[in-house]
Amino acid sequence: MTTSPSKWNATDIPDQTGRTAVVTGANSGLGIATVAALAAAGAHVVLAVRDPKRGEAAAAGVHGSVEVRRLDLADLSSVREFAADWQGDLDLLINNAGVMNIPESRTKDGFETQFGTNHLGHFALTNLLLPHITDRVVTVASGAHKMPGSPYIHFDNLDLTGEYAPMTAYSQSKLANLLFTLELQRRLSESGSPVRALAAHPGWAATNLQSHDGSALRRAFMRLGNRFVAQDNKAGALPTLYAATQDLPGASYLGPDGLAEMRGAPTLVGRSSAASDPASARRLWTASEELTGVTFPQPAAAATA
Repeated sequence: MTTSPSKWNATDIPDQTGRTAVVTGANSGLGIATVAALAAAGAHVVLAVRDPKRGEAAAAGVHGSVEVRRLDLADLSSVREFAADWQGDLDLLINNAGVMNIPESRTKDGFETQFGTNHLGHFALTNLLLPHITDRVVTVASGAHKMPGSPYIHFDNLDLTGEYAPMTAYSQSKLANLLFTLELQRRLSESGSPVRALAAHPGWAATNLQSHDGSALRRAFMRLGNRFVAQDNKAGALPTLYAATQDLPGASYLGPDGLAEMRGAPTLVGRSSAASDPASARRLWTASEELTGVTFPQPAAAATA
């Protein structure tokens, strides 16, 4: 179900002509809906995808200026290659890609896959591209960061070795997305950069993300939820698009305005106390730098100020 036409929707996006955006995980679901809306508003949009053939097939259905580039967030060498190939300014980076509730596995670099893909891959990508970014970074988080049980960052066991549970790992990765946004904004402000870091979550959006859940019972539940509760991918992308195109303070967090933030029009929403802790945000940043070998650079906007 889409949001009410009387509330903010994709037709309210201001003219994006002359702007360039990168959207990770852009060949389906929230990603392709985000690409389509930005391209329709005039932006040139790069679909950063693991499978270029699938990316090209998705891009073929988009009206506007788009291109496809390979990016595997579960492989830091791919992240480095993508960033090294970038030339010129980048107005907008949307960290959209993600995996959810999958069986235990490891990225190419040996990280737990959900933490490695959802957080570390985007952490490295953002910092490597930051010298080119001129406007903002939007990272897609989730209401799962505050699931029952008070999710927290397992600093002594980030890979959850010996205690892995799909939902625990997913919740940790989404909490990491919000802490990353918080600390990135602090560093941008401290450096004098006008670049902003924001986060958004889609509520319950019907995408293929749920089909990879490691539990058959949860997959069945999510199929029912997708049919009777969820909004479609276009509506689910609205909080991301709002964060990407509206004049909002850095570190803002957007989500749907409906019951339990599951559906509705985009609005500012709250986050857990764990996602608001600056000490945890700094500690996670330090750990992420050590794990990826990527550090905070001089942002483009600050360097030219």
